[in-house]
Amino acid sequence: MFEENAFSVLKNKIQLIRNKEKAIYLVGPIKLPVNLYGETEVFQWYCWLHCDEVTDNMERIIEKLSSSNLAEKQQSSVLVYGDFANDENALIRMHSICHTGDIFGSKRCDCGYQLKHSMKMITEHGSGALFYLANHEGRGIGLFSKAMAYVLQEEGFDTVEANLSLGFVDDARNYDDAIEVLKNLRSKPVTLITNNPKKLNALQKAGLNVSGREPLWGDKSEFNEKYLQTKINRSGHFEGEQSDE
Repeated sequence: MFEENAFSVLKNKIQLIRNKEKAIYLVGPIKLPVNLYGETEVFQWYCWLHCDEVTDNMERIIEKLSSSNLAEKQQSSVLVYGDFANDENALIRMHSICHTGDIFGSKRCDCGYQLKHSMKMITEHGSGALFYLANHEGRGIGLFSKAMAYVLQEEGFDTVEANLSLGFVDDARNYDDAIEVLKNLRSKPVTLITNNPKKLNALQKAGLNVSGREPLWGDKSEFNEKYLQTKINRSGHFEGEQSDE
């Protein structure tokens, strides 16, 4: 049983977002100072939990969490910068988790670069949000399946061929929950940081006011050159200037 004084603190920091017949519980904002290229930038951090139970009784939801093994499940979150709700234009990034690129700094992809550089773009712009989507590993196939796909890639398969050979589609990612959270945090136009037309289409089909798109190419090397070209040739990514930062 959690302490009553803990609930008195938490109750105003958790909100319910109704998503059809299910619920998204959003906790935050939480002050999060981030080391970004040697400078400390202060973001406001939120995390959300998709749940079958829809209730305004936050005490009941918190009680249930202590008996749920959430560490075995995936939860996504968002870093918000500046006056995200009210600024006339804001940058957003829908970033898919990449265990190897974001954490280990793998050069097989450009994900680690895209994560840090999009955060830099947001802070330089003055307002924005980076959505970190935890169930998007390997374009939605999961970490273990991604590892198997890497084995195939070492034998000459490209990223699309590897996913298809394992019985998956090229891109199984879903943005529904992130879109609902975005709608909750902001109603004004957003500019999407992406090279991926599927991300752009997902937001536009959901009725969001997307005023523009910013490309995000960079960190090209001998290790990811084929990977980046496959994004363009096989997955239909927008071409853009590729720097070697």
